Amino acid sequence: MAAALRAVPAQEAEEDATTAELLRRTLREHAAGVTVITVPGPAGFTATSFTSVSLEPSLVTFFVALTASTAAAVARADHFAVHLLGARHADLAVRFAARAVPRFHGVDWTSSPEGVPLLQGVARLTARTVLRQRVGDHLQVVGALLDAEPLPGHEPLVHHHGGYATTAPLPDAASGTGRS
Repeated sequence: MAAALRAVPAQEAEEDATTAELLRRTLREHAAGVTVITVPGPAGFTATSFTSVSLEPSLVTFFVALTASTAAAVARADHFAVHLLGARHADLAVRFAARAVPRFHGVDWTSSPEGVPLLQGVARLTARTVLRQRVGDHLQVVGALLDAEPLPGHEPLVHHHGGYATTAPLPDAASGTGRS
């Protein structure tokens, strides 16, 4: 932890900026599932940093930039929802990624018993926050699964090369008979 608080020499700061740009350019090549994370407030944001952590116990995690407009609400939240967007939900991804926009205006949602906004018509899960920690310039949140509502049969929304797309199964890979 002490290393995070030390003064950074100018040369090291330049190297950090260079590696940050290299990471950004390289990760544009990685397709990632698109989610909307919501917390009481209501507050929410579009994220591609969501993933499962463990099946037993059932844990999930996501990251939010410390500079994000929703970071303070996320840091206070004891519960959250993750909405797994499908191709038909690209408008939600755009809305919840926008700055200075009333993100929930005109969006169909209800509130969970814990006060978490639940977007309607979207596969989602809800979780209780069990860990928050700063990791670099982000806040990592880990949650224990409380409930999930899958939405079978939808085409997933992915973020790739700076834009939104969907997936199509490869015939050989989908059946597990792909060649290596």
